Amino acid sequence: MAANATTSPLATTIKFGAANVAPRLEYVVDYVSKASAWQIVATLLALLVVYDQISYIWNKGSIEGPSWKMPFIGPFLESVNPKFEQYHAKWLSGPLSCVSVFHKFVVIASTRDMARKIFNSPGYVKPCVVDVAHKLLGADNWVFLDGKAHVEFRKGLNNLFTRRALEIYLPGQEEVYNRYFKGFVETTKEAGGKPVPFMTHFREVITAVSCRSFVGHYITDEAVKKIADDYYLITAALELVNFPIILPYTKTWYGKKAADMVLAEFAKCAAKSKVRMAAGGEPTCIMDAWIIQMIQSKRWREAQESGNPEGVEKPTHVLRDFSDYEISQTIFTFLFASQDATSSAATWLFQIMAQRPDILDRVREENLNTRNGDIHAPVNMDQLEGMTYTRAVVRELLRYRPPVLMVPYVVKKPFPITETYTAPKGSMVIPTTYMALRDPDVYERPDEFDPERYYTGDAEAKGAKNYLVFGVGPHYCLGQQYAQLNLALMIGKASLLLDWTHHATPKSEEIKVFATIFPMDDCPLTFEDRKW
Repeated sequence: MAANATTSPLATTIKFGAANVAPRLEYVVDYVSKASAWQIVATLLALLVVYDQISYIWNKGSIEGPSWKMPFIGPFLESVNPKFEQYHAKWLSGPLSCVSVFHKFVVIASTRDMARKIFNSPGYVKPCVVDVAHKLLGADNWVFLDGKAHVEFRKGLNNLFTRRALEIYLPGQEEVYNRYFKGFVETTKEAGGKPVPFMTHFREVITAVSCRSFVGHYITDEAVKKIADDYYLITAALELVNFPIILPYTKTWYGKKAADMVLAEFAKCAAKSKVRMAAGGEPTCIMDAWIIQMIQSKRWREAQESGNPEGVEKPTHVLRDFSDYEISQTIFTFLFASQDATSSAATWLFQIMAQRPDILDRVREENLNTRNGDIHAPVNMDQLEGMTYTRAVVRELLRYRPPVLMVPYVVKKPFPITETYTAPKGSMVIPTTYMALRDPDVYERPDEFDPERYYTGDAEAKGAKNYLVFGVGPHYCLGQQYAQLNLALMIGKASLLLDWTHHATPKSEEIKVFATIFPMDDCPLTFEDRKW
């Protein structure tokens, strides 16, 4: 019996040909040799499912999150149509929580201190946006630079957002607002006085003012309209959860086509700006200001090379010459960084001002006094900075309805976020700004809109570490002053030129997440010219 129960090495060799199979593996080889293709596929699938679950549980460790993962896709179907309430529940679940979608393990940091630690840890993390961002913005785009290369590139952009530079852009912004505010009134008239959802209109005016600030009059009104109409395709393609590859007729495919169109338009603008700036033209936009720095840097380099540097001042930061496409890429990142966030802020700002006429009246009074009673008078930088109540309204709006809820980073090497948890290399870590901005220990009645906390209160000092609207650390927002002053200019001019009414619906206070946040009903408003 013992002889019959034992397979000899000779028998194994005969059974499997010349292959020398160990007796312990005979069962496996026998199964594979007899299994059908479907059985093999099913077995491999089962092994992959087990690996996917074990990998998730291992990465999850002790932090909050689902006890198991839906095989492969995780909560992808939920994430296709993200709900603010789901995000909020995740933030409330613990300082660190997690999900896993497709191949990405995601760690979510909800507290102020956790968020600040991630923002200030460039040795461990770098901004990653989403997988397809490299294809839309360009794999060699400066926003994907890391370490010293990123720091050096940013130095060359700092002068574009100085106080002096921001004042240069004001006339173009006023011009756009004057034109579009008339359009707001016409839209209401065309609707027969009935309310119209104005979220898309705010997206268009913000696109127009951004283009005027960034590329001046080098771009046509038709091109601006095209960018405004198609930019939502880029936004949709860059949502936090999306297909990681570009397939025809998907969101990412349409987004790529729209991004290529914007890059081509901005490259044309760069070529025109180079000609005008080389001829001694005065800068009127960010692109002009940057190209002038390149021209000045080239003159200084040539003077050094010729051995005759007298009379040629060295620029603050010496730049190389950038191609039209490289300039286009960089300007596109400014639009990418500002478009959705500022559109969100503008939408909420107009809704809340209509809901709070007491606050709007104070904004109107301050703006009228600043302009010495002339509602059409332009303002300079001193005047804009001097409107402290209007700026407090903007500051509070960005706290109360922060446009950027989360900022995704990729982990470059194992990141010890806490003493008990290390985020694995290749995972995403996503700090949220929302919870820090609603901290009841810092902001009294945090769920109320109250500009007074920034006008006469101590929120600025007390909440210095909590105000994460523009991030902190090496990747903080370059245009934070530009964005706030732009919004102050917008609402200030609107208060003088327009009267508007918000037609509330049951969904007006619900939050829709579309890259940034908007009212669920898209803010139905009616406008008319203000009669003084």
